[in-house]
Amino acid sequence: MQMRPWYQHYDEGVPRNLQYPAVPIFHYLEESARTYPEKPCTLFKGSVVTFREMNLLSDRIAAGLAALGIHKGDRVGLFMPNMPQFVIAFFGILKVGAVVVAINPLFTPPEIQHQVNDAGVEVLFGWNELYERLKIAQPKTNIRTMIITAFGDTFPPFPRSVSAPGGTQLKTPIRTLQSGDIWFQDFLAEYKPEGRPSTRIGPDDAALFQYTGGTTGIPKGAIALHRNIVTNMLQTKAWLDNLIEGEEIVLMAIPVFHVYGMVFGMLFAVAAGDSMVLIPNARDLKDLLEAIRVYRPTVFPGVPTLYNGINNHLDVIAGKYDLSSIKACISGSAPLMQETKDRFEALTGGRLREGYGLSEAPTATHCNPILGENRTGSIGLPFPDVDARIISLEDGVTVIPVGEIGELVIQSPQVMQAYHDMPEETVNTLRTLPDGSGPWLFTGDIARMDRDGYFYLVDRKKELIKSSGYQVWPREVEEAIASHPKILEVAAAGIPDSYRGEVVKAWIVIKPGEHLEVAEIQAWCKETLAPYKIPTQIEFRTELPKTAVGKVLRRELVREHLAGKDQRP
Repeated sequence: MQMRPWYQHYDEGVPRNLQYPAVPIFHYLEESARTYPEKPCTLFKGSVVTFREMNLLSDRIAAGLAALGIHKGDRVGLFMPNMPQFVIAFFGILKVGAVVVAINPLFTPPEIQHQVNDAGVEVLFGWNELYERLKIAQPKTNIRTMIITAFGDTFPPFPRSVSAPGGTQLKTPIRTLQSGDIWFQDFLAEYKPEGRPSTRIGPDDAALFQYTGGTTGIPKGAIALHRNIVTNMLQTKAWLDNLIEGEEIVLMAIPVFHVYGMVFGMLFAVAAGDSMVLIPNARDLKDLLEAIRVYRPTVFPGVPTLYNGINNHLDVIAGKYDLSSIKACISGSAPLMQETKDRFEALTGGRLREGYGLSEAPTATHCNPILGENRTGSIGLPFPDVDARIISLEDGVTVIPVGEIGELVIQSPQVMQAYHDMPEETVNTLRTLPDGSGPWLFTGDIARMDRDGYFYLVDRKKELIKSSGYQVWPREVEEAIASHPKILEVAAAGIPDSYRGEVVKAWIVIKPGEHLEVAEIQAWCKETLAPYKIPTQIEFRTELPKTAVGKVLRRELVREHLAGKDQRP
């Protein structure tokens, strides 16, 4: 049996193992509705939905979906930003026994078509601002009914407008829907909670198709069962042992259509009986900061880009916002630089910890202790009931010694069932090791573990740069450049070179008001990087392309370079 040194570094009160009840996800909404009936479940632009209301409204959704012919195992789409209607529809879909397919609201019609066709979506909940895009996509899909909502459709009752914290009126546009489509308000009004079907839904039923891999290849639908997600909900609650159940306020700025925001934020809040503040667009930092001022959140899951943006916001620097309510933050999706962490903790007085997760184990598997030692550059320790190993890159089966670099593999009750309709991809990703243990999830991430069980990501297996036969990991280049005091953001990747095969290129965003030359960056890199790792090309930009959860798209930067579309500030 492999030693698990990480147990010795858990915060006091965090158990090594947990009990996981054989219940569906929505059991926790029903429990919170019983325990905290009048407590706000969602806070959004001045409107409130209590846990009791959330439970009843999602029952109405389940009743309506059953009337539309949705049965257990059918897939139902969600295409909207962070708003109460997402939460209502999410639980309603699960209560009828269907499977949630959450779609990125930034998707174009062809991207929508691929995902809904792959999943077999016929009914979809959408935001009215995206309705035209959905209608363009619809003819090439099997979507037969769309249930459309707007920001102004807040509850209760069902007004046509609502005042945001700053006094802005959010109006529901009066727009005619095409035949077969339904307004969300009308859908809720037509069906009663008692019409919810009595379908038996168990822990081994499918709950979620989470699409992943779109930035590195064809998107794959990771199938998560109810028990997979319940596992991670309870692991997250156990890890955040310093929080008081039923008394926290979770700031939901990361998108809930992504598994990180969905499980680590939305479902954690519901399971803990905590209120969540929904932010529809995290890039609107003014709106986010106003929400902090009004609602005083205490828990703030996010990404480094978001924390960095707050750190450098002129109104924050000027002291116009009090961020002291925030006491616990988990950062994911990208490396958390020490400067970002230190500055944000100084502003809030809270604790910002880096963690790690992936869609195939929805969602978190590692995190630094909230109260204990946080190790710079580490993704932290495996969660309770998560076993992790580093496997040889040479043979793909040998467990390698402490401190050496290999592929991170994970075994845990939260690991997905399979990829939808991709048996070969499933077999390549979920494997049994020679000792008979498994299945192990091969993450594709290159990592190492220190003697105390803290794990450190090196980079993605597919993004390794090979320059003149030497291996260069983009992350080590990015960390070297990001340590420069004038750098706001950086990305590095390999670009073709006729002599060396590949060379390193860096794309850099400079902090406002600062100036840098290419030679200065290269001189800075010489202090910490071997010559073959130093970028031979540097492009200064005003911003870097990112996914919806803030992960820099290195692949897109390389594509733009190869297409001759370099961007200059």
